[in-house]
Amino acid sequence: MATDDWLPPLMEFNDYGGDWNAYLDAIYAAFRKDFVTSKASFRGRRLGLKRYPEYDGKEATFWHMTSEGSVEEERIPDFRRCERIRWPRPLIEHEAEPEVLVWIEPRGANDDRIHIYLPDERYLVVLADRGNYILPWTAFYIEHENGHRKYLKRHALHS
Repeated sequence: MATDDWLPPLMEFNDYGGDWNAYLDAIYAAFRKDFVTSKASFRGRRLGLKRYPEYDGKEATFWHMTSEGSVEEERIPDFRRCERIRWPRPLIEHEAEPEVLVWIEPRGANDDRIHIYLPDERYLVVLADRGNYILPWTAFYIEHENGHRKYLKRHALHS
């Protein structure tokens, strides 16, 4: 199945007249629709959310899917992440498609990370395996060629 059949179009900032607040409301509404008001799952296990630290009344998972930075209070919006906010759930739901790469990287006791990568679009979703449930951890666009090659190597190593 072609990704055009299941991957939604981008939500571009310019479609909201360059109004950051309107854009933020729209991408948050898309996130809520996919992960808060409807129940998603991965391979039969429910997806939870990392709610805290909450910022501006929005869950930590939302901020990890739309901004970058290692210090929670200092994350900055990443427009490539924002415009792809409707991609994580369909990618999770279509992880068995032949064009999607999936692998697990152990990070310690009870902390495996599931990587779901769509190389043609250079988009990665990372899930945290918590045993009884799965947390969508982050999702982002791989902008540079060296990053793309790095994730292809990680897939080869862990699959």
